[in-house]
Formats: sequence, structure tokens, C-alpha cells
Amino acid sequence: MGKLMEGKAGLVTGAGSGIGRGSALAFAREGAKVMVSDIDEEAGKETVRLIEEAGGVASFFKCNVANEEEVIALVEATVSTFGKLDFAHNNAGIGSVTAPIAESDTSDWDKVIKINLYGVYFCIKHEIIAMLKNGGGAIVNTASDAGLEGVPNMVPYVASKWGINGITKSVALEYGKKGIRVNSICPGMTLTPAIEMWRNAAPEQAKAVEASIPTGKLATPEDQGNAAVFLCSDLAKQITGVTLPVDGGFVAGKLQQ
Repeated sequence: MGKLMEGKAGLVTGAGSGIGRGSALAFAREGAKVMVSDIDEEAGKETVRLIEEAGGVASFFKCNVANEEEVIALVEATVSTFGKLDFAHNNAGIGSVTAPIAESDTSDWDKVIKINLYGVYFCIKHEIIAMLKNGGGAIVNTASDAGLEGVPNMVPYVASKWGINGITKSVALEYGKKGIRVNSICPGMTLTPAIEMWRNAAPEQAKAVEASIPTGKLATPEDQGNAAVFLCSDLAKQITGVTLPVDGGFVAGKLQQ
């Protein structure tokens, strides 16, 4: 790709590692100024360092997306630092404790929904307020393949990701004529640090999982970041309300074994 985001400025949440870091690096590589946000200040500042080392422009702002006041401050800091908000990748999120619903703990449900679903709600709400002042913008939310199909023993996580996809489609309808596009990416299993550890610890299990993916390989954070960049770029100016799987074809159907 060339400089798809030249002259643009925006933010990425959960950008201290994994998909968020891959996204922040991808936006910066395409010419955007990026506000890197995470609850882990050290990790977020490392992402900024990597961007600057590669010749990009970035700044860091610590934010817990489950806190609306902190989200407001993040959006305001982005506009104050870069002069505007053209794009946002709402990526911050957590997994849930694995358990059947009858054995689940309500506190886990509350925590996952607060971070994953309230977090996206708070971010979109205040990003749109800022974008309306610009005359438009583009938002990408990180959902999941688990927001496209059921997954046993992960009810809080699955509910949050289906909710993100529902928010994405609804807000796309609300603000399309005001120049704001809203889409989501639905990552399949992606080689984040946690998945790298699992693959190293359970190589045979990892091989079986990879064999179930039509492309035969796991996605990388860069793959997810590239999808987010495309959806926020002018190349996607007629794409809104889409929930895009970035999963090597996993949810397209099941391979015959």
C-alpha cells in the first residue's frame, strides 16, 4: 500500500500490544498521526517508540475505555494534539473466563460487558461528537468471529462481540449521511503474544487449529491492522455497516477433514 492515510489523524485503543499495536503501526505506516491508547502505559509508550523509530508520528494517552470520563479525555487529547479526529479503531477488549453458563460467575459477565461493550459504546459516542465537527470520519470496531457465530463456554465474550457488531450496523445507519462510516473487523485466532505462548506450549493442538483454517495459517496483528486501515481509508468510502471477518476463511464454512 501507499500512503493511504496521509494527512489523517486518529486514535487506536488497546494499542499497547497485539492487534492494537499492529493497527497503530499500520496506520502510522500509511501516513496517519496516531494517538496510542492503553491502560498499560509502558506498553503503550513502547508502541509510540516503534512508530517514531519507523519515522511516524504518535503520542500516548492512558485510558480505561470502561470509564466514560477517561474516554472523553482521550478524544479531547487526540483533537488537542493533532487538531482533529479523522478515524478511530476501537480495539480495547478482554476475554472471558471459560465456563458453561450454569457454572459462570456474574462478576465475569459484568467485567467483560463493561470493558468490551460499554467501552465501544463510550468510544463511538464521543468520537462521533468530535467527527461531526470535522464533517465526517471513519470508525472501526474490533469484534470477533465470536460475534458472528456461537461459541460454547464463552457467553460473556460472545455476547459482547455480537453486541459490537449490532452497534456497528446501527450507528452506520444513523450517521452515514453525515459523512461518518462505521465498520467492524471480526478477527479469527490471531498471533498475539498470548496465542504465541499457547502455540509454543501446545504445538500439536495449534497445528490442528491451523489445519481447520482454509488458508492454513493464523492471522497476524498486521493482518488485522491492514484491514482496519483499509476500512478507514478513502478506498472504502462506500463501505459502512460491514462486519468483516479477518480469519483466513474460518467462518466461511467448515473444511472436510
